[in-house]
Amino acid sequence: MNKKHIWGALLLIGSLTLAMTTLSWSDEDERWEHERGEGNRFWHETSNVPMLTNKAYQTECSACHFAYPASFLPERSWLKIMTSLEDHFGENAELDNDTQAVITRYLQNNAADQSPSRFSRSILRSIRTVDTPLRISETGFFKRKHHEIPNRMVVGNAKVRSFSNCLSCHSMAEKGSFDEDAVRIPGFGRWED
Repeated sequence: MNKKHIWGALLLIGSLTLAMTTLSWSDEDERWEHERGEGNRFWHETSNVPMLTNKAYQTECSACHFAYPASFLPERSWLKIMTSLEDHFGENAELDNDTQAVITRYLQNNAADQSPSRFSRSILRSIRTVDTPLRISETGFFKRKHHEIPNRMVVGNAKVRSFSNCLSCHSMAEKGSFDEDAVRIPGFGRWED
């Protein structure tokens, strides 16, 4: 084989490697348009985050905080959360056995490792298999998506106070949209990175 063929083969291999790497990165932040009722209105979404379908989960959990999509944490995280409700981030959130079983089953069946959405796969890739995060804000995906937002705009903002207060900035979160182009930080307006 002459030098021309060797260099050609190396160039081809390098190009294929770069193309495959680019493809694997691109699905993490891929956006597409979804048509959603109301005539021809389109919403840009980060993903197709499944909306909540379990009344018990929505009722019980949203009584104190935003009922986070089950697809934001892996099954092991939800199991750990649901088996330690007597000390749920400093609060007693214990439920009767039947309600706890219904909610636990819902969270397990809809956890990130059970969801086919790209958003969920991106979250899972950001969590080491030996880790069991109890907060969505502890995942690498969340940290990467929010790292440019100064603490003064969130923690130091009386209208937000915490990165776990999704609805403050993601007004369409309850409908499954966490599109960064639609983020509005109270007191600061539209977020642009």
